[in-house]
Amino acid sequence: MKSIVSSKGQITLPAKVRETLGLMAGTPVQFELTEGGVLLRKGGPGPHPVDRVFGRITLPKPVDALLDDMRGPRPLSGRPARRRVPARKP
Repeated sequence: MKSIVSSKGQITLPAKVRETLGLMAGTPVQFELTEGGVLLRKGGPGPHPVDRVFGRITLPKPVDALLDDMRGPRPLSGRPARRRVPARKP
């Protein structure tokens, strides 16, 4: 199978390769240089460390309350209220 590198350094992966590897738009890939050329691998360097602990932390209070404890209470009216403009009829 062949592909040509564009002036922007892009290539088109043949449909058979995309289907076999399950590559869709947005799928991360890695390129590894070898003695004979380059090796394309599906996936990235692995899960992000935060992904492994996401959802496991329990907080004693809501985040807003914790931030208020650290920074002090927020002002009640930080900016003027927005006026509602009635919609025009066509």
